Amino acid sequence: MLDALESLLKLTRERKNNPAEGSYTNKLLGNKSLSKEKVLEEINELIEAVENNTNKIHEAADVFYHLIVYLEASDIKIEEVMEELNKRKK
Repeated sequence: MLDALESLLKLTRERKNNPAEGSYTNKLLGNKSLSKEKVLEEINELIEAVENNTNKIHEAADVFYHLIVYLEASDIKIEEVMEELNKRKK
């Protein structure tokens, strides 16, 4: 299950370090404003999909993808986010 998340993270970091021409990921990494806009858009689409019981999985995947790219563009490491979540365990 976490393989997909790790693959996405690896791809995002690879694109960040070695941009590929025409890459949508690179477009987002290079334009933080666009990346932020996409995260907000995808979250709204997920909420709508959940409320209407349509395309929930597809929209959730879009949120994960765009959030990972936004975090990387902002130099926020997912590992640090996971550490913070672990600190919150009660």
